Amino acid sequence: KVSKWEKLLARIQHNPKSVRFDEAAKILEHMGYHRSQPKRGSSHWTFRKPGTAPITIPKHEPYVKEVYIRIIMDVLSKEEADMMKKDIAYYMGLPYREII
Repeated sequence: KVSKWEKLLARIQHNPKSVRFDEAAKILEHMGYHRSQPKRGSSHWTFRKPGTAPITIPKHEPYVKEVYIRIIMDVLSKEEADMMKKDIAYYMGLPYREII
C-alpha cells in the first residue's frame, strides 16, 4: 500500500507545476527544516536546517513556481543519497567518510 507521503512525492515529481505552498512546506518540514515567517509583509518564507543552506520560497497562490520545486527535489535526492551512504558505511563497519 502506498503512503500519503509517497503519493505526494510521486505527484510532485510528475507535475512540479501544480504544487501548493503548504505541500512544499510539508516536504521541507518532513526533511527537518523549520520555516521562518517573513517580516514586514514579505511573501518569502525561509526554511532552515542546521548544516545546510537555507531555502527561500515565495508564497504565491495558487502554486509555487516550478524552479523552487526543482530545488526542493534536488535537496531531497541529495539527502536520500547521503542517508544511503551512511547506511552502507554502517553495515560495512566503516567510518562514513571512507564511503564518500
